Amino acid sequence: MLVLLPPSEGKAAPGRGAPLKPGSLSLPGLAPARAAALDELVELCSGDEDKAREVLGLSEGLRGEVAKNAALRTAGTRPAGEIYTGVLYDALGLGTLDAAAKRRAASSLLIFSGLWGAVRVSDRIPSYRCSMGVKLPGLGALGAHWREPMATVMPEAAGRGLVLDLRSSAYTAAWQPKGELAGRTATVRVLHARVDERTGEEKRSVVSHFNKATKGRIVRDLLTSGAAPKTPASLVAALRDLGHVVEAEEPARAGRTWRLDVVVREVH
Repeated sequence: MLVLLPPSEGKAAPGRGAPLKPGSLSLPGLAPARAAALDELVELCSGDEDKAREVLGLSEGLRGEVAKNAALRTAGTRPAGEIYTGVLYDALGLGTLDAAAKRRAASSLLIFSGLWGAVRVSDRIPSYRCSMGVKLPGLGALGAHWREPMATVMPEAAGRGLVLDLRSSAYTAAWQPKGELAGRTATVRVLHARVDERTGEEKRSVVSHFNKATKGRIVRDLLTSGAAPKTPASLVAALRDLGHVVEAEEPARAGRTWRLDVVVREVH
C-alpha cells in the first residue's frame, strides 16, 4: 500500500543535521525537476525580498521565511516526517509509533511537496516554504512543473498495490492516477454527521480542519494495526474493522478512482 499525503504549511525549525544531499532523496527520477525548483526558489529568495514574499504568498509576519529559503543549500536537515507539522501530522504521531509501525511508515508514506515533488518520511530535507500553488518566475506553476516527471515516477512507486490518496486538491495538480492504476486508488472525504434537533434528521457536511485530523488518525490506525489491504474494497473492510464508519463509491467506469466517505459524529 502506498499512502499519499499533503505536506503542511508550517514546518519544524531547521535541523542540526548535515546539509541537503539531493542524491540521497527517494524517487531519484525526480532529481532534475527538484534541482530546477531548488535553483529557482533560492535565486528568488536571494534577491528582492518583497518580490519573493509576493510570489510565495507570504504575509509580512512570515518575512523570515524568505531568508530561510535563500539558505536551503546550507541549512541543516531533518527527516521529512519531523519537518512537517500541523493537524494531520499531530494526529498521525509518527514519533510515537512503535518500531514495526515506523518501518511500515517509512515504506508506505509519500509526502507531496511543491519544492521536492514527493519524499519519503525518512528523507532528510531542510525546513522551507513553497507550496504547490506557487508560480516561480522561471518555471511557472509548480503543479505543472511536476506533472511530467511524476507521470513516470509515480506508477513505478505504486507498483501493483493499493494507493490511498489523502492529498489536498492543490497537490493533485502534480499527479493523478490514470488507467488501471486509478482503479486501485482510493480517495477519502470526511463527512461530519449530526442530527438536526428540529427535524430529527441526520445531516452531513464536509469538514475542513477536522478532515486533516481524521485522515491522520486513519493512517495511524492502519500503520499500528499492521493492516495491509491490497485493493480499495479490502481497504474499506480494514477501516471498518478498525472502527471507522466508511461508505464506498466504486468507480462507474474504468480509469476512475474509488471514493470513500469516512463519517464522523464527533469532530476533534
